Amino acid sequence: MTVKREEGRREEGLFMKIESHRDLTVWQKSMDMVVQVYQLSTSFPNTEIYRLTSQITRAAASVPANIAEGHARGTTKNDFAHFLSIAKGSLMETETFLMLAVRLNYLNPEQANPTLSLITEISKMITSLRYRILNTP
Repeated sequence: MTVKREEGRREEGLFMKIESHRDLTVWQKSMDMVVQVYQLSTSFPNTEIYRLTSQITRAAASVPANIAEGHARGTTKNDFAHFLSIAKGSLMETETFLMLAVRLNYLNPEQANPTLSLITEISKMITSLRYRILNTP
């Protein structure tokens, strides 16, 4: 589990205790991705406000929200893993909507590629975190 050093954390042996979802790098990068998606969606036509714009921003915002909710529940490993699966699904929705925006010529590939790369990175992080949660005693 990769974490950035921030206040509110304490070290315990070789591992650091994650006290908040805000300590998770995957949550931090997901928040960055949401901001990028919101910024990109401002170039969509007004006719898309209640369609693609709404869908892509909701899907993007759902990623860090589900990571946070899964971590906050703290009931079982399976619960957190379940919320990470939901986050990954929302991430793939976001990727799909972003690729659709390129196909519809609302964005050019050069605009979308940095966010698509970040989505790929976040996807790998979610997969890795979920695996570690489910396979750590």
